[in-house]
Amino acid sequence: MDTLLRDTVTAAVNSRYPSMNLEGRRLIEQLLVRRDFEKGERILEEGQVSRYIAFIGRGMVRQFYYKNGKDITEHFSYEGCIVMCIESLLKQEPTRLMIEALEDGTAYMLPFDKLMLQTEVSWEVNMFYRKILEYSLITSQVKADSWRFETARERYNNLLTTQPEVIKRAPLSHIASYLLMTPETLSRVRAGVL
Repeated sequence: MDTLLRDTVTAAVNSRYPSMNLEGRRLIEQLLVRRDFEKGERILEEGQVSRYIAFIGRGMVRQFYYKNGKDITEHFSYEGCIVMCIESLLKQEPTRLMIEALEDGTAYMLPFDKLMLQTEVSWEVNMFYRKILEYSLITSQVKADSWRFETARERYNNLLTTQPEVIKRAPLSHIASYLLMTPETLSRVRAGVL
């Protein structure tokens, strides 16, 4: 058994549905396809239809898009995280989001069509899928509220507290765009000027 696979499934499942039984976890493991990637590689390109939910086993990736010619980071994922382009996945339409590797790494890809078949026969897998969707919805709402109600300093401090791996590992330009700041504003926040 691939130890990284087992560790990745354990981390991903525990982050969404910690009470999932062993049988459900093994069903998920059996569906996963390993994909190694290199820093800078695009795991999903704009215009492609998303067909997978990815569990990150090793390395860091980001979801991003272009707006008015600028690169905007939407989300960071690293060991134990789940990443997906939810609208493309659910509608089976081309995405505007891209997924890019920020480090060399490994993802375990969960084919959406196979997951949907398993949700019909396994209550545990169905609950896990539901928890993934609930978590994604909550995360989106929290991020939107942060943009609306928090200052630049509060957004940075919240990221520092909730996702210190991002602060340690992601390029500052991507962190700035994720926090909806210019790199200069992020530098001032980090220096304590703002």
